Amino acid sequence: MASKNTTCLPPMKATSEGVFQGNNPLHYALPLVILQICLVLVLTRVLAYLLKPLRQPRVIAEIIVSRNTDYLHAVFPARSLPVLDTLANLGLLFFLFLVGLELDLKSLRRTGKKALAIAVAGISLPFILGTGVSFILRGTIAKGVSQGPFIVFMGVAMSITAFPVLARILAELKLLTTDVGKMAMSAAAVNDVAAWVLLALAVALSGTGRSPLVALWVFLSGSAFIVLCSFAVPPIFKWMSQRCPDGEPVDELYVCATLGMVLAAGFVTDTIGIHALFGAFVVGVLIPKEGAFAGALVEKVEDLVSGLFLPLYFVSSGLKTNVASIKGLQSWGLLVLVIFTACFGKIAGTVGVTMLCKVPFSEALALGLLMNTKGLVELIVLNIGKDRGVLNDQTFAILVLMALVTTFITTPSVVAVYKPAKAPAKSEYKHRTVYRKGSSTSPFRMFFTFHGIRNLPTMINLIEASRGTGKKETLTVHAMHLMELTERSSAILMVHKARKNGLPFWRKDPNADSDQMVVAFETFQQLSKVTIRPTTAISAISSMHEDICNGAESKKAAMIILPFHKHQRLDGLLETTRAEYRHVNRKVLEHAPCSVSILVDRGLGGSSHVSASNVDSLITVLFFGGHDDHEALAYGARMAEHPGINLVVVRFILDGNVKSGSVSVEIDEPGTIEARSMDDDVIEEFKEKLMKDGTNKYIERVVRDAYEAIEIIREHSRCNMILVGRMPEGELVASMRRKSECPEMGPVGNLLISGKIMTTASVLVVQQYHTQLSMHSLASLKEDETTDQGEYDSN
Repeated sequence: MASKNTTCLPPMKATSEGVFQGNNPLHYALPLVILQICLVLVLTRVLAYLLKPLRQPRVIAEIIVSRNTDYLHAVFPARSLPVLDTLANLGLLFFLFLVGLELDLKSLRRTGKKALAIAVAGISLPFILGTGVSFILRGTIAKGVSQGPFIVFMGVAMSITAFPVLARILAELKLLTTDVGKMAMSAAAVNDVAAWVLLALAVALSGTGRSPLVALWVFLSGSAFIVLCSFAVPPIFKWMSQRCPDGEPVDELYVCATLGMVLAAGFVTDTIGIHALFGAFVVGVLIPKEGAFAGALVEKVEDLVSGLFLPLYFVSSGLKTNVASIKGLQSWGLLVLVIFTACFGKIAGTVGVTMLCKVPFSEALALGLLMNTKGLVELIVLNIGKDRGVLNDQTFAILVLMALVTTFITTPSVVAVYKPAKAPAKSEYKHRTVYRKGSSTSPFRMFFTFHGIRNLPTMINLIEASRGTGKKETLTVHAMHLMELTERSSAILMVHKARKNGLPFWRKDPNADSDQMVVAFETFQQLSKVTIRPTTAISAISSMHEDICNGAESKKAAMIILPFHKHQRLDGLLETTRAEYRHVNRKVLEHAPCSVSILVDRGLGGSSHVSASNVDSLITVLFFGGHDDHEALAYGARMAEHPGINLVVVRFILDGNVKSGSVSVEIDEPGTIEARSMDDDVIEEFKEKLMKDGTNKYIERVVRDAYEAIEIIREHSRCNMILVGRMPEGELVASMRRKSECPEMGPVGNLLISGKIMTTASVLVVQQYHTQLSMHSLASLKEDETTDQGEYDSN
């Protein structure tokens, strides 16, 4: 019989000569792949933004985009698919390398019996149920497929937990540092390793086209490769890691050598007949996680892989997916069966064992729902199965929809069933301010927050200044490292930080990584009588204030210290570090469970820790009146207990013979008299405590207007630190209120950061805790940013 005439299209050339030469760019590989990448990036980001209110990880958007590419065949012609597949698989190769980097084998060895039992149950039951479902599918829609590989692929597809996606969901829900989060990550890590081993076995079995001996040779060769790498890879990377200290850029040669080794390992495993992905995964797993090298590799590789190549992989797999193949009552019934079996196996297996470990039902159910996360890793498994011919179109489409549904329901279902223990009620501790009437022997607790190593020197010197004599009250400091959760935050960074969360700063292992922040706190704690307890908050900027407020509430802190959102430049002026941190500070001021201070860092004590015997600082308190000034004075008085600190209190009094002019003060006369009486009481209490030894000074200055007050502030600005109340009260301060760049800093605080008063002193703007902030305090937190127009010029 004569064969039909077929037209073979020539292979695509790489580049075109341009439309003016009569070339269509869509007929050439490079411009076409550029257009494909741009289109995928735009669609993915737009859909991720639309799904953000549903609190879905970005992988959901990428999967959905990949399922809706049928109408884009003009942009994704069949001739372009080899180029697209090659790029996508190259990106996938490096993604599996990152997944391996995120798995710490040392932590797996330390996995407790409880997490190990949960992981085993979370794999076993869904694997068994998946095996049962595989027989049903082989009898209906998957007739003719090889039985052994199909059973293993179905078991893996049902039992896998997507470790990277789970880490992000936990961080989004603020569960990463909770008991449930830590247990979920430990169990998921064990699950991940087991699933990849089973998948390697399934791939080895799927390549047996000629003889069962081939599968045996593939398995033995793969095992030999892993053993060889286990001996050869760790020493090489340990040597590299030792030559990459923290804070220093990683040598380009080391990065190139690592990427080359990943590609070489992928070539070897592909030659063996497993899959190139496994070689990259093994190299990633075997790289030591201590030191800066692993984190630097993540930073170098992750943005390009996760932002650019992975979406291409989803589109590549989406073009292979025919959702329309699911038709008829039987197919839809099988889809429901697969989804139900996958969810039931994971949730029931996890919940059952967790309950046997005497974990409350709500936590056990949340853990089961979290372990049911599929997403990205699941899609990789399914694509390997389809490429190997183990999964036909209909089975592949059903399993893809199962992965999409199970991942989509994870976040809403966990939020619905699990409510973490709330912070203690506000009545459970009474010392929410520094200012306390009478004497107290209870521990004095402060809650310091910092964004990075830049904040540490001044922060440690402020802790030293705040420790008092230690005779009456002991100082306990809770130091919270604020880490922003962004789209590029990888699980290796989040999990490793969370693992250290709440642990002491001293290290049992002398060879452990010498993190600069850990060493700084550790050294200070050994030299002083201050107890420092670390904690880590990993959250989005929009909700970071919740971590701070909840942390201060649970630790029963008297004061929160926040870093200002600007830092000092070499010329002495302040420059914005991150404008988003200003939003965080405002929210904390509004919702804080205790007093709050914002620290404007101009180098208190220099760029390193000053030992107690060498402290020689002059602290100035500017006192106008009101509750916030009472708190600033109380904090200054505590600092004055330190033998190396001299305190100067400058009280401003408005001359009663001078009219306030056009200034309108919304204070009635009885209230003003009462406020002045309270101010006098606070001042007298201060004099009685700290004016005996003669090292501290109290100065009263009578002024006629704001300009005279500003001149006096200039006189006393030559010191190490200035303490001011955020919203002082009285006629004089009312006359100083102007539009300013940072209304939340208050009138005096804004003056000290505006550059009109040239000072090298750090500034601490203090707000005293009240169950309800005053009208002026709330208004200052709601004002929009404006530019300081120079109302205080008094030259």
